[in-house]
Amino acid sequence: MSTTDYLLNGVLIALVVLQLRGRRLTARALLLPVAVVAYIAVEYLHGVPTGGNDLTLGVIGGAAGVVLGVGCGLATAVFRRADGTTIAKAGPIAAVLWVAGIGARLAFELYSTHGGGPAIERFSASHDITTAEAWVACLILMALCEVITRTATIGLKFWRTTARAHEVTGQTVIQSLAPPSSIMEARGDG
Repeated sequence: MSTTDYLLNGVLIALVVLQLRGRRLTARALLLPVAVVAYIAVEYLHGVPTGGNDLTLGVIGGAAGVVLGVGCGLATAVFRRADGTTIAKAGPIAAVLWVAGIGARLAFELYSTHGGGPAIERFSASHDITTAEAWVACLILMALCEVITRTATIGLKFWRTTARAHEVTGQTVIQSLAPPSSIMEARGDG
């Protein structure tokens, strides 16, 4: 792994660590992890091999990413403060899932380049994985699916929170424009 690879993974971890304290949710904050992983995909993913069980390996990696990403998104609270700012606050489970995904990919990379290569080759041969590119595709698809599903889950929570806030604001405006007697009648006071 290059220094850039370590830095990019560090950025991804830092993004969730920052959300443990709660962070203002903006389009930029939401899409930054997607941009980082998209860059990684462009740099390293040169196709998804389909021979043998290569595609199956990629699907398994993608499915693992979906599970981690949705879990991470569900374990992140999205709420509005009194000043109208929307905040995303990752819970401990979100942090564990996020770091587990990144950690698993880092561990595999380190294992494969520091003595684990022959064992991976034997595993690949016995499971009809025909190329090392299949492992690359598996890990990148895992990262892409994790980031995209986490972003989509948090984005959906943001949309619901914003819609709910507008709905409440709209009702408050309508009630404030109504004559006092109709408000009392609506509450059952009149």
